[in-house]
Order: sequence, then C-alpha cells, then structure tokens
Amino acid sequence: MERKEVFGQIVTILKPFVKNEDALNGISEETSILDDLQVNSARLVDIILAFEDDFDIEVDDESADQVRTIGDAVELILRKST
Repeated sequence: MERKEVFGQIVTILKPFVKNEDALNGISEETSILDDLQVNSARLVDIILAFEDDFDIEVDDESADQVRTIGDAVELILRKST
C-alpha cells in the first residue's frame, strides 16, 4: 500500500472524530491529531482500533502511544503492514 493511499484512508477514519473541521482543510503529515484536529485522547483509542480493522494490523499499546501526528499514523501503518 502506498503512503498517499494510507494517508487518505487515515483522513477518512479520522473525520467523524475531528472537532476542528477547519484543520481538515489543511491536513498534512505534520498535523497533530490531538492538538490541531482536537480529537480527544479517549477517541484516539477508537481511532487505533479502526486502524487495526481497516488495515488488518495489530497495534500494541507502546506503538499506539507513539501516534501523535498524521505522519506518525502513516508510519505505524506502513511498518505494521509489511
């Protein structure tokens, strides 16, 4: 799976959880999931579970704790998908 495809799928997964709609318009790999998109930390667990389901991967707690930005999520998924 290509990086751009993973990025697009992550954005789709995140949309229902985002409280700052304006941040979605300028989303990049540097975008902070918690700060910029204003996703609360409890919802981040739901997002990680959605990553596991959608990408057919398993994410351990340590790896989940490393996901802060969209780029972190892309890297995690690419790493776990191989």
